Amino acid sequence: MSVKYRPISEADYEWVVSQMTEQWGSELVVAHGQAYYPGRLPGFVAVQDGQSVGLVTYHIKAESCEIVTLHSLQPGQGIGTRLVEHAKQAAHHAGCRRLWLITTNDNLTALRFYQKRGFHLVAVHPGAVNESREIKPSISEIGLDGIPIRDELVLELDLSAA
Repeated sequence: MSVKYRPISEADYEWVVSQMTEQWGSELVVAHGQAYYPGRLPGFVAVQDGQSVGLVTYHIKAESCEIVTLHSLQPGQGIGTRLVEHAKQAAHHAGCRRLWLITTNDNLTALRFYQKRGFHLVAVHPGAVNESREIKPSISEIGLDGIPIRDELVLELDLSAA
């Protein structure tokens, strides 16, 4: 069963919001002091047998493209990798020189995933999640594997060399 990838459309809005709410507790995502509503961002949806099975959203500013969300309903099937590739192509097409993202210190799965795809850890912002909680108080204190969520980690892929 092949997976098709297409840009997010207005028809996807409710599904995107439901995914954000299920994964992050609301349709609001906060990183580096910035509030995002992924349902209003550009991105791509992975579709298999008529069902949405993955999503990437991004925000372009100047020569940078930030991956705001990445989610696959079928981990380990290559969907996340292909979604990142679609975001990379969109960033390249928009003239971006870098593709970057924020994750938190507890998300070891994301660290592994992005580094295996060529991203480099370029910054650590200790205590930054506390600032994000001022905007979104529902951010959990404890994350994956019981690790306290405190720090934001910046991962980046240099597009100027590609």
